[in-house]
Amino acid sequence: MTEFPHLWAQEQITSWVQTYERDKPVSVSEFLLLGLSRQPQQQHLLFVFFLSMYLATVLGNLLIILAVSIDSRLHTPTNFFLSNLSFVDNCFSSTTVPKMLANHILRTQTISFSGCLMQMYFISELADMDNFLLAVMAYDRFVAVCRPLHYTAKMTHQLCALLVTGSWVVATSNALLHTLLMARLSFCADNTIPHIFCDVTPLLKLSCSDTHLSEVMILTEAALVTITPFLCLLASYMHITCVVLRVPSRKGRWKAFSTCGSHLAVVLLFYGTIISLYFRPSSSHSAQRDIAAAVRFTVVTPVMNRLIYSLRNKAIKGALVKVVAVKFFFCSIMI
Repeated sequence: MTEFPHLWAQEQITSWVQTYERDKPVSVSEFLLLGLSRQPQQQHLLFVFFLSMYLATVLGNLLIILAVSIDSRLHTPTNFFLSNLSFVDNCFSSTTVPKMLANHILRTQTISFSGCLMQMYFISELADMDNFLLAVMAYDRFVAVCRPLHYTAKMTHQLCALLVTGSWVVATSNALLHTLLMARLSFCADNTIPHIFCDVTPLLKLSCSDTHLSEVMILTEAALVTITPFLCLLASYMHITCVVLRVPSRKGRWKAFSTCGSHLAVVLLFYGTIISLYFRPSSSHSAQRDIAAAVRFTVVTPVMNRLIYSLRNKAIKGALVKVVAVKFFFCSIMI
């Protein structure tokens, strides 16, 4: 009789464990990135397109970084921020495009759970860095146009380094919060992501656990991190516009606006893709529209940034021509 309660308890515990093992969610170890198209002919065209755009992005960014580094005349705060933007755009494209190209070559759509979280982390961090650098560059243009006599005294090397370092700290902290909140969620049977990379929104939709806290925290902090630099950027250009409109001559106004033309074009391109990807009404969301916006964000925008800055900046164009000429000269000697 003394063994009966013990046996009954053991049977109950065994029954509970079996029930838990049977009813607990199946943990997802990998995700499927559906990408753009599964048609063989379209896949070949998309592979060539992505590869060409990626190579153009990497080569263009590296040339700008090299030109700014070796030409002492380009050692200015504006070009310092431009070279940092080029580095961030290179890293941004390298986070998504090589994985798409590798999946095409290997004829697979899978990405591991840890790889998905890592990709989401770097996309969030580098997108925030793009946002911060554009705001910092707007402040640089504000000082150049509105405080030209104090530009050298205000935009010191120490301040430039501090602005870039602070941007990295905030962007890394924000991305880490996103990743940790996502890592605590459970993912069950459905592991199909109708996207070209692992993004926050489709991953939250796949989770089988309560995502309310994650959504509130992510949306609140993401809004603060995105809107605050945008407001700073907007305030800078409002001051610039007021100052330029007070310039008496039309030629002087055009010259003042032209100093901000490249940066303003990149700002419009960046925020246009951000709004189309994340700040649209839920009723207008569709897989095809989201994928098209993601392609513009991760592939087209980095290439356009380089073209805009290279074609509109005479000093950058001259330095790039010299770098390319020196490269071909050494190549011809080697041959």
